[in-house]
Amino acid sequence: MNDLMSGGLHRAWKSAMVTSLGLPRGARTFKLLDVAGGTGDIAFRALKRGGEGVSVTELDINGAMLAVGRERAAERKLAHRMEFVQGNAEDLPFPDRSFDAVTIAFGIRNVPRIPKALSEMRRVLKTGGKALVLEFSKVDVPGLDRVYDAFSFNLIPRIGQMVAGDGEPYRYLVESIRKFPDAETFAAMMRDAGFDEVSATPMTGGVAALHVGFRI
Repeated sequence: MNDLMSGGLHRAWKSAMVTSLGLPRGARTFKLLDVAGGTGDIAFRALKRGGEGVSVTELDINGAMLAVGRERAAERKLAHRMEFVQGNAEDLPFPDRSFDAVTIAFGIRNVPRIPKALSEMRRVLKTGGKALVLEFSKVDVPGLDRVYDAFSFNLIPRIGQMVAGDGEPYRYLVESIRKFPDAETFAAMMRDAGFDEVSATPMTGGVAALHVGFRI
C-alpha cells in the first residue's frame, strides 16, 4: 500500500532521512531510537548504512508491529544490534540523554499530544544529538495540489479496499494528512519543544517533508 500510495517515493524519502543521520561507518558507538517504526523500515536502512557500532532501539505502541519487526530482524541477522520496546511516544521509557539520534517516520501525526512527544524526543537525546521527523506535508506546487487531493480522497480509499480489504483506514489516513501542519508550522512546533537549528526540507513538491532539529 505504501508503494501504491506514493508511487514508491516513500522509499526514497526514507533513504534521504537515513542519509541525513550521518551515521558512522566504523565501530564508533551510535545509538539510534526509532519511534513508531515497529516493523523496522528505518532501522534496517540505518543498520545497513552505518557501521557495526550503530545500534537501534525500536519503539512502538503496537505489539503486533514490533513482532513483525523482530521477525524481520531475525531474518536479516540483525537482531543482535536491535532492541524492541513497546511504549508510548508521549512517555518514552528511557533516561535523559540516552541516544545520539531519534527518528520517527510517518508516525508523528498519529500521536494525540504532538508537543509532548517532541519534548520527550528532545529529552532522550544526548547533547549534540538530532531528531529527524519525516511526515506528509502540504503540497506547494500550483496544479499539483489539486491532482494530489483528487488522488488522495478518491483513489487511495478505493486502493485500500482492493488491496487491504478495508478502505476506512485509508480514509482516516488521508484526513489525518490534511489536518497535519505544514512544514514551517511543524518546524515552529519543534522549536517550541526546545530544539535548535531546526530545518524543514519539502520533498516531491511538498507531499512530504523532512524536519531536523538538534539538542545543543
